[in-house]
Amino acid sequence: MDEPTETTAISNRSDYALWAIERAKAIVAEEGGNLCLAARDQGDEQIAAAANVLGQAIVDALLEVFDGLTQE
Repeated sequence: MDEPTETTAISNRSDYALWAIERAKAIVAEEGGNLCLAARDQGDEQIAAAANVLGQAIVDALLEVFDGLTQE
């Protein structure tokens, strides 16, 4: 997911929850959809590659918020 990132201020638990929900929706819509298509139409190597991309997107999102918290 190489789209431009938008800065969001997370100042409390509610803000974090909303960010996490929206980020999860975006990840599942993009990478989860790709994994489903791979599982339906492709072989084991493509399924594994799509699963790795999904996992990396989750890791990237967690690091994104962690990096924002450590800058404060």
